Amino acid sequence: MKVKTKHELEDLMADVKKTANKVRGKLKHIEQNIEQEEHSNKSSADLRIRKTQHSTLSRKFVEVMTEYNRTQTDYRDRCKSRIQRQLEITGRATTDDELEEMLEQGNSAVFTQGIIMETQQAKQTLADIEARHADIIKLETSIRELHDMFMDMAMLVESQGEMIDRIEYHVEHAVDYVQTATQDTKKALKYQSKARRDRQAERSISLHFGACNQPGTRAAYVIRTLHSISYVICAF
Repeated sequence: MKVKTKHELEDLMADVKKTANKVRGKLKHIEQNIEQEEHSNKSSADLRIRKTQHSTLSRKFVEVMTEYNRTQTDYRDRCKSRIQRQLEITGRATTDDELEEMLEQGNSAVFTQGIIMETQQAKQTLADIEARHADIIKLETSIRELHDMFMDMAMLVESQGEMIDRIEYHVEHAVDYVQTATQDTKKALKYQSKARRDRQAERSISLHFGACNQPGTRAAYVIRTLHSISYVICAF
């Protein structure tokens, strides 16, 4: 990977982490506000719609972060395969289990033992192995951090169960809850319209998702989706 491209990818990964943390904080804040209203025995179409919208956004957040986690894991496997190929070039064959043990040691010296540094090609091979190992260490750190960050959101989405399955029903029938109150009806229609736009945006994103095969492209997709979620949250 070229130095510029590598730095761009690292910047994207840092942006994903920063934006994901911000979105998670906003979703948690909305969740707390909803719980406070529920404890105050407030029950309205507006509250029900906000709950379903919060569920939709939380689910989308978990989906995109899970996909990003999968992308990082795939990239780690590719780095690992490249290290294995480079070791084979030097005449040092390793099994997957042996390579994993070497990676867990966190010391690039274990990969380069016995490599004779007499030729330029050998030096380049060594540099490539060390670079891929450094990438794997960064990826593993990022995977752990992001996993801890959104795991509670994943548990929340899972616990919502049936309500998530009924999101479409609640949104499409929001007007039925507020026929006796003009003001509430206007609010419901606003949320309903916004929900339709959100679903259209999600479908549009999904159409392009098949082309996102490279780490940088997928990271950029994650950033766009997180910003879209953040934008919708601001309308709450």
